[in-house]
Amino acid sequence: NDAYRYVDWLLTVPLLLIELILVMKLPAEQTKRLSWSLGLASALMVALGYPGEIQDKLFVRWFWWALAMVPFCFVVFQLMVGLNEATSKQASSTASALVSSARYLTVVSWLTYPFVYIIKNVGLAGPVATMSEQIGYSVADVVAKAVFGVLIWAIAAEKSKIEEESALL
Repeated sequence: NDAYRYVDWLLTVPLLLIELILVMKLPAEQTKRLSWSLGLASALMVALGYPGEIQDKLFVRWFWWALAMVPFCFVVFQLMVGLNEATSKQASSTASALVSSARYLTVVSWLTYPFVYIIKNVGLAGPVATMSEQIGYSVADVVAKAVFGVLIWAIAAEKSKIEEESALL
């Protein structure tokens, strides 16, 4: 049972998205709106995925997978399209490039999760399916969290440098 993993995701996935929004330093109202919408959608995505993860019946697994894909697609759309304008308005071209990298890294790493989820839906079973799921989720988690974290640090460092340079002027 992957309950521990889903509890972790329920907490960390919304926080990672909110962290990206916060480091972008958008206007307060836009920050609030995006933080709530992306945070809630990502929590809903995780919550909808869990019931299918613990089922053996193929129809039930596909049903919950499809439901979880609705908020998943909303979040991916916001990352790919909805944040374009805000990304272009970052304090420097370096900051914009780093924010874009964080957005696209998130999307690419997230695209692995739905495919790992359906491993048991496409005929794999037993220890091979369990091992494949664990490896797939673990690799995706490292990219989605650790590498993303380094990018967030780089964005914050770039923006701090710009603020320090502005203060000297």
